[in-house]
Amino acid sequence: MKNETCLKISHLHKSFPGVKALEDISLELYKGEVHALLGENGAGKSTLCKILSGAYVKDSGTLEFDGVQYDGFTPASSQKAGICMIYQELNLVPYLTVYENIFLGKELRKKDGITLDKKAMIRQAKELMESLSIHIDPQITVNKLTVAYRQLVEITKAISENAKLLIMDEPTAPLMNQEVQILFELIHRLKEKGITIVYISHRIEELFEVADRVTVMRDGCVIDTLPMASVTRPELIRLMVGREIGETYPEKAPCTGEIVFSAEHLCSSKVHDVSIHVRAGEVLGLAGLVGAGRTETARLIFGADSKTSGTIKIRNKVVDIKKPSDAIKNGICLIPEDRKGQGVLLKMTVGENITIIKAPEISRLLTISPRKARNISNEYVSALDIKTPSIAQKAILLSGGNQQKVALSKWLAVNTDIIIFDEPTRGIDIHAKQEFYEIIDDLRRKGKAVIMISSELPELIGMSNRIVVLYEGNYVGEIDREEDMTQENILNMASGGGIQ
Repeated sequence: MKNETCLKISHLHKSFPGVKALEDISLELYKGEVHALLGENGAGKSTLCKILSGAYVKDSGTLEFDGVQYDGFTPASSQKAGICMIYQELNLVPYLTVYENIFLGKELRKKDGITLDKKAMIRQAKELMESLSIHIDPQITVNKLTVAYRQLVEITKAISENAKLLIMDEPTAPLMNQEVQILFELIHRLKEKGITIVYISHRIEELFEVADRVTVMRDGCVIDTLPMASVTRPELIRLMVGREIGETYPEKAPCTGEIVFSAEHLCSSKVHDVSIHVRAGEVLGLAGLVGAGRTETARLIFGADSKTSGTIKIRNKVVDIKKPSDAIKNGICLIPEDRKGQGVLLKMTVGENITIIKAPEISRLLTISPRKARNISNEYVSALDIKTPSIAQKAILLSGGNQQKVALSKWLAVNTDIIIFDEPTRGIDIHAKQEFYEIIDDLRRKGKAVIMISSELPELIGMSNRIVVLYEGNYVGEIDREEDMTQENILNMASGGGIQ
């Protein structure tokens, strides 16, 4: 079965305005294998998978799936053929419940064939999630879940389909260790049933655990396809970027700057008692397992959620933050984890995104100065090395890493002093990660107060001067000594314990 062809792609091409996304792609996948796709953002991985799922139409080339040749796919024909995709940016209906999302398009009905069998769908959804060790109320609406929990629902929905080929685009990006292991165990069971899995991830180390073969892509081309057992991490990175590159973190320096921001005893429906402070020129890490309240704390600080009690101070002066505009006026910004849903306006141009908050300052009589907007946009495209044909390019056509840079640029344009990064490197490649580490360190050296949330503990340890750990919405403790910043200590505290 291992060498029986599941999918054969021959000479595939795809272009977008100003961008050649795929060039002469030929690839063969076997039944029952986990085939990793690896490459920097913009390499063409997601474009290739979206052609298979029917979201994009190829320009030319042939597709043969399960012995049948297809001229192309629509979302309906792809699903009917047995191809199911879990997108990096989630594909759920936010105002439907978990069970309604899982059974969307395949609802269970009572014997009359008309009435929806709500109880049966709730029961089966619960049983399915429990079989995957996922503990979510099937009757809660998806918009009330964090990104991590939405991802688990997306995986559950995909597994409920009778898929022959399952495409996973960065499935572990928002997950912590225990959720990742649940996913890996599930993947191994699917392999045993002969299901082929295309696995896209920038976390190279996990590919050695889960993948059988890897195809490396660069600039829309296939560079090589190799057995995972025969390659090393440095070799894969070299193939990805075309040169040697390693992950390094900036050198930490003692932080003695003034306390720029402090929050005391923050409370809401999901945050129970959190107190933190950040100094000028410091990176404060927020650690915790999924559901610990990290994102919820960031949203309280930014005024996106309402606090029930607690005090926020800027340079020791109490400020009243009830909504995001209050936070902005006080020099606080948030780069959210949901990049496409909340970070950038996808249908607007790069330039419009960068200047959207700056607009009142560069306007006269309600009209934005084109020259000032153009100069500001070009300045930050250059400063952050945003890869775009021009500032007139739509944000939706940029890679994830470049969209993240655009999301940051709009805040740098208004010179904020307190910057909150929520999962800043989620779903971006190793080279883009390195760029973001340098950007964050540059902000620190310029005296900005940075709060950073990350589910990748090595990243959080490497970037933070101090780390505050949360557990079930509560402040657990703080790690401020380099020798105590270990994954073991953080996970122990994040599980409700203390430093040993």
